[in-house]
Amino acid sequence: MTDYSTLSALPAGRCGTIARIDAGAELTSRMRALGLLPGRRVKVIRHSPFQGPIQVRAGQTDLIIRRSEANTILVLPCPAETICA
Repeated sequence: MTDYSTLSALPAGRCGTIARIDAGAELTSRMRALGLLPGRRVKVIRHSPFQGPIQVRAGQTDLIIRRSEANTILVLPCPAETICA
């Protein structure tokens, strides 16, 4: 069984591969336009305090997304020993 997590649940410094986006068509389209596509590896850079936005890196691009949006993105976390660029 595969243990998926939401993007918002990944701790800072960890990475994962996007499995799917469980959101409406408009938000899914917006996330895809930003480069957050299934199969893409993303790294969580930091979590803002007080349930604020999350900074993630997809390829060479850093994005700031709302925590509610990050909750709709399911990822397969990379093993802890994996070095994420």
